[in-house]
Amino acid sequence: MNPLPPRPASSGSASPGAPPRRRRIASKRHAKGGLRAEINVTPLVDVVLVLLIIFMVITPMIARGVAVELPVTAHHDQKNDDNKDLIVSITAEGDVYLNADKIPIERLTTAVQEERRRTPDKGIFLKADHRARYGAARRTMEAIHRAGVEDIQIGTDEKKMGSN
Repeated sequence: MNPLPPRPASSGSASPGAPPRRRRIASKRHAKGGLRAEINVTPLVDVVLVLLIIFMVITPMIARGVAVELPVTAHHDQKNDDNKDLIVSITAEGDVYLNADKIPIERLTTAVQEERRRTPDKGIFLKADHRARYGAARRTMEAIHRAGVEDIQIGTDEKKMGSN
């Protein structure tokens, strides 16, 4: 079996009796004369790096728990969210949420105890809407205290410069 002789390059279409030309896969000649197909990974790396940057920028902006309008304070001590705290939120209507789940105030003590039993190093971060009634915040703090939590961090927003 002899291989076909090389065909001369032609400027027109192939002759009617000649076999169709095959396209070659982009490849490099290996040092020993063999072919080695390679995938260009540069575009993949570019896309992955862009996604990584997007997630790094967006992740700190994501607030956990239920969205509430926190009271504004002048002397604000900011602590980064390390995803280790239980978030207890009180809405303006007085509804209580543990993380993102609405919970009756009567069940808050047992729910906090169960969460702390699973992960004892979790703290409590209390986010209360500035329009919430004081009595709702007091009852919530008492329920958390009955669960055996001594330290409750209360969330506030920082007063912006130039605002009243």
